Amino acid sequence: MDTNKIIRQKIHINGIVQGVGFRPFIYRIANQCHLTGFVNNNSEGVLIEAQGLPQSLKKLNELIEKQAPPLAKINQIKSHEIPPKNETSFRIIKTENTAPASTFIAPDVCVCDDCLEEMNDPQDRRYHYPFINCTNCGPRYTIVESIPYDRPFTSMRVFPMCADCEKEYHNPTDRRFHAQPNACPKCGPQLFLWDGAGKTPGLDDPLAGAVKFLKKGKIVAIRGLGGFHLAVDAFNENAVKELRKRKGRQGKPFALMAPTVESIKKYCHVSQGEAHALKHHTRPIVLLQAKGTVPVLKAIAPGNNFLGFMLPYAPLHFLLMENFDALIMTSANFTDEPIVIKNEEAVERLHEIADYFLVHNREIVQRCDDSIIRVVDNRPRLIRRSRGFVPEPLFLEVTTGKNILAVGAELKNTIALSRADAVFFSPHIGDLDNPAAYNFFEESITHLSGILQISPAVVACDLHPEYLSTKWAKKQGLPVVEIQHHHAHLAAVMAENKISAPTIGLILDGTGFGPDGTIWGGEVLIGDFNGFERFAWLEPVAMPGSSAAIKQPWRMALSYLFSAFGAEAANLDLPLIKNRPVQEMDLIEKMILKNINSPLTSSCGRLFDTVSAILGVCTEVTFEAEAAIQLEMALDKKVTGVYVFDGRSSGIISVKNIIKNIVEDFQNGLNVPTISAKFHNTLAMIFARVAETAREKTGINRVALSGGVYQNIYFFNTLSALLVKNGFDVLTHSQVPANDGGLALGQIAIANAALQA
Repeated sequence: MDTNKIIRQKIHINGIVQGVGFRPFIYRIANQCHLTGFVNNNSEGVLIEAQGLPQSLKKLNELIEKQAPPLAKINQIKSHEIPPKNETSFRIIKTENTAPASTFIAPDVCVCDDCLEEMNDPQDRRYHYPFINCTNCGPRYTIVESIPYDRPFTSMRVFPMCADCEKEYHNPTDRRFHAQPNACPKCGPQLFLWDGAGKTPGLDDPLAGAVKFLKKGKIVAIRGLGGFHLAVDAFNENAVKELRKRKGRQGKPFALMAPTVESIKKYCHVSQGEAHALKHHTRPIVLLQAKGTVPVLKAIAPGNNFLGFMLPYAPLHFLLMENFDALIMTSANFTDEPIVIKNEEAVERLHEIADYFLVHNREIVQRCDDSIIRVVDNRPRLIRRSRGFVPEPLFLEVTTGKNILAVGAELKNTIALSRADAVFFSPHIGDLDNPAAYNFFEESITHLSGILQISPAVVACDLHPEYLSTKWAKKQGLPVVEIQHHHAHLAAVMAENKISAPTIGLILDGTGFGPDGTIWGGEVLIGDFNGFERFAWLEPVAMPGSSAAIKQPWRMALSYLFSAFGAEAANLDLPLIKNRPVQEMDLIEKMILKNINSPLTSSCGRLFDTVSAILGVCTEVTFEAEAAIQLEMALDKKVTGVYVFDGRSSGIISVKNIIKNIVEDFQNGLNVPTISAKFHNTLAMIFARVAETAREKTGINRVALSGGVYQNIYFFNTLSALLVKNGFDVLTHSQVPANDGGLALGQIAIANAALQA
C-alpha cells in the first residue's frame, strides 16, 4: 500500500450513536488525525466520510473503538473505500433520513457531573436550573417522538433556544453541541407549584414551596423524567401511613430516594456491587438489606427486611434532596394503574392522594417507570427493566428473518420488537387486567414500533386464550405464533445467554397455562427454541376459587392440607384451621372434591403461598407474591436442615411428606424461621436432584433458571450453589427480569425458530 496516497473511506456506525455526542467526538478526532470529510446522523446511525493518509484513517478507526463517548454503544462498524473528493476541512453536516431506520435510541440517563457542577455554581447562568443537561446526560427516550433524534422530533421543539443556547448547540467543540434538550432559565422548561385544585398557592419559588410542604408532612406529586412520583418525608410516620392509605397500597413497600450512598448506608448494608449499581448512570432502585434500627421501617416496607433505594437522577431531584436525608419517591398512580405523566392528568387522577403538585412544562412523550435491581453475587439482576435501560436493545445469537412483535404475558407485561438481531423492549407496563394498563400496552406498541420504524410481520403471544395480550394479538390480522408460558421462560434465559442448544430448564413461577389445560408453574423442562419436553413437575393440586386462591393463600393451604391428610385435615391443630369457620372449610372441601371452580395447578408460587399460610406468616395478600416474600423474610439463614422428601425425580414430584413434616414441626413448637429455612432448603434440593436425573437421561449439563420464584434470593442462591457444586453450567437472568417482564424475549426467540423451520 502506498502510505503517501490519499484515500477516502465511507464508514457506517450502528448502535446507540445519536444523542450521545458522537458527531462532535468524530469531528474532534478527525481533525486530530488531520482528515477531511464529514459526519452526519442518518436512519442507519452515523455516517462518516473521512479522507487522508492510510495511517491517519487507521488511527481514526482505532480512536472510534477506544474513545467513544460514555453513553455510546457501538453495535456495528462497516467501512469501504470510495473515490477521494476535493475538500479542505472536516464538517458536521445536516441529518439525513432517507432509508428505513436501523439506528437505536439512547435511554434516559442521570445528570452528569459537569452539569451538576454548573448547576451548583452561583456564577453560572444555569445556577439551580432543574432542567440542565448536555450530550452526556438527560432525557432521551421519554422526550423523543421519532428518529433521527433531533430537536424537531422531541417535546423540546416548543422551546426556541435563546442566543446563548443556540451558540452552544451549533458549536462542535461545546459539550452541548446538538444536545437536543439544551435549554436554560431564559428559554427552557420551568417549574410550577399547584395545589390539589391545580391552582398556584401564591409562592414565588415552586421548589422551595414543595420542600416546605414536604417538611410539614404533606404529600407532593413531583413530575420527573418518565412520569410523576408521590413524595413524602420518609421519617414522618404519619405522612407515610397517610400516603399508604390514600394510594390504596396496604402492604407493598415504597421506594426511597437519598442524596448519597453515604446517606443510604445509615439505613442499609451496601456492598461494593450495590454501590456501583446505585451510582450507575441508569440510576435504578436497588433492593438493599435494611439495618435493624431503621426508623419507620414497618411503615415503609411492612414484613420486609429490604428497602428499595435510588439516588437522584434528574437535576430537580438533586436540588430537592439537598433538604432531606431520605424521601419516599413512589410511582404516582393508584395500585395497578400506569404512572401518571401529564400535568392535568395528575391533578385529575391524583387529587385525592397528593396535597400539592410540583410540575413542569416539558412534555413527557412516553411514560417510563423506575427500574428495579437486586445485586446477587455482585451481579446486578433486573426485577423491572424500564427507565435507564429502555429502549436499549438486547442482541440475539441469530438474526430474525422477519420483524416480530412479542406481546408478553398478562402480569408484569412488557412488549418487545425484533429487528435483525436486536430486540427492543417497552418500559414496564404492568398488569393488563387494569384498563389503564391495557391502554398503555396498546400505546407502547404504537410508540415503540413508530420511533424505531419497525413494522412487525408476525405477532408472538402466550398460549393462554384468556390473556388480554393474546386476544389483542389475534385481532391484528398478522400471523400469530402462540407460545407456552414456561417454554418462553426457558427460551428467554437461553436467548439472554446466547445459548440455542437443548437445555434443562427449572422454570418456577406462579401461573402459566399448560397444554393439558391445567395451570403450570413448578416445571422441569428439557428443550430449545424449537420445542420442549415436560420432564418433571410438582404434583398438581386444586386451586379452590381459581384466581381467588392467589389473593387468599389460606385457600391453597387448605387444598394442600386436604391433599396430604385427606378428611383429617379439618381436625389438624393449626391456627389456620381453628380460625376458619366450619362452613368455610366444608365449602372448600366440596369445591375440591366436586371440581367446582378449582383448576389443578403445579405452581411453585402457590406452594410458597401454602407454607406461608400454614405457618400463619401471611394468609391474605395485598400485592403479588406478598406471602412468599414474607416467608423468605422470616427464615433463619443459619439453618441447614432439610425435610425428607420423595426420592422420585422425574414425572410428578410429590411434596405431601414435606407438608406433613412442616405441620408436625409447627405443632411441636418449632419456630417459623427454622421451618421456613428447612422448606427453602428442601425445595432447592429437590430441583437440584431432578436436574441430576435429567442430566443422566439426556447428557445435557446445562441448567436454566427462570420464573418469578427466583426473585427469592435465598432460594435462588441455595439452588444455584447446589447446581454449581454438582458440576452444572447454570444459566440465569441479568439483563431481563426472571419474572414475566422478561417473557417477550423468549417469545421472540421461539417465534423466530418457528419461522425458520
